[in-house]
Amino acid sequence: MKAKIIFLLAVMIFTLSGCGQNSDDGKLKIVTSFYPMYIDAINIAGNVEGVEVVNLTEPQTGCLHDYQLTTEDMKTLETADIFIVNGLGMENFLDKVTEQRKNLKIVNASDSDKIFTVKDGDEVNPHVWMSITYSMEQVKAITSQLCALDPAHAEVYRKNALEYVNKLTTLRDEMHLMLDILPNKNIVTFHEAFPYFAAEFKLNIAGVIEREPGTEPTPQELSDTIKIVNELPVKVLFTEPQYSPKAAETIARETGAKIFTLDPITTGESKIENADAYVNAMKKNAQTLTEALGN
Repeated sequence: MKAKIIFLLAVMIFTLSGCGQNSDDGKLKIVTSFYPMYIDAINIAGNVEGVEVVNLTEPQTGCLHDYQLTTEDMKTLETADIFIVNGLGMENFLDKVTEQRKNLKIVNASDSDKIFTVKDGDEVNPHVWMSITYSMEQVKAITSQLCALDPAHAEVYRKNALEYVNKLTTLRDEMHLMLDILPNKNIVTFHEAFPYFAAEFKLNIAGVIEREPGTEPTPQELSDTIKIVNELPVKVLFTEPQYSPKAAETIARETGAKIFTLDPITTGESKIENADAYVNAMKKNAQTLTEALGN
């Protein structure tokens, strides 16, 4: 009878906490799929006592289009209580994770009826965090789900999220002041990471250098992009720090275009003190666009 009571108490504790605590130090372990989700998570939960936030993929990993989970990744997930993902097809390895960790709690950051997606052909473009408005919706979605899974820390999650959303609101306002007045609105981006960003700041994506990042454009695609650039009043190209600029350099030689860098914020150091990484990268993107398109 005594053993049965102890067992029932253990079940109650597990249920009230929302999830188990699998990490060796007894902390609730939150794992994020890649860098944008990590930045959101450390702003919401990074300073919460008894909670650990870990980023899964390596800092040099760009978008997760073709990412394959490593043995180390699976070891990390074995001790995870909660896995925060962007969703929208970004994490093509998610089925494998849920197959092997059936009890792992999944938090879908894009589970919001206020996020309206765009498509690349038949596929949803998953780069919604590049809209500051949608980034805020992701923060809210993560917070709501974390509070449900871990009600013991719900109050501090909500407080942290509100502070971060306020910071993102200020960022969005500042960037509108910088970008809304630009005389030129046409941009040629490196890959399809910027439709949500462009929509937010009323920019026009006139062309894309590489449809699939890391895959060289075909001669016809290069020719088409060269034609587009030659017709622009301001000839500029935007590469990304995560990928080789080789194709952009070829187009620049043919058109005389200047090359600038826009960061889709998919990489960075996974450290708690980098909580402002998204804000700082967005500010730098705004400065780059002002320099490139302001003449």
